[in-house]
Amino acid sequence: MTGRVRVQTVTDTIEEIAQANVQRETAEVTRVPVDRVVEAAPEVRTEGDVTIVPVVEEVLVVDKRLVLKEELLIRRRVETETREVPVTLRKQRAIVERLAPDTATPDPEKEMPQ
Repeated sequence: MTGRVRVQTVTDTIEEIAQANVQRETAEVTRVPVDRVVEAAPEVRTEGDVTIVPVVEEVLVVDKRLVLKEELLIRRRVETETREVPVTLRKQRAIVERLAPDTATPDPEKEMPQ
């Protein structure tokens, strides 16, 4: 027996809710007065989870001195939360049709599972 088969694919779209972990980082700045004379500007440094940024100014005395005015302590905090966002998913399915050997009309067969 001879015959023909026609196969086509159909793409359906589905709206679903996707969950994702989202991180948000905040910074807390604390000003710490120092008012200490220094010979050179201190470097930015990190102690644990705190970044310390020195702030200096020159003050006029009989001579010029470098005075560490304050330090900024910046502590980073990371928060994680689960968010739900809608996403569109595409799903294809196959349709198989058997064509009778001497006929041009299709004889639909059941849809194949995905």
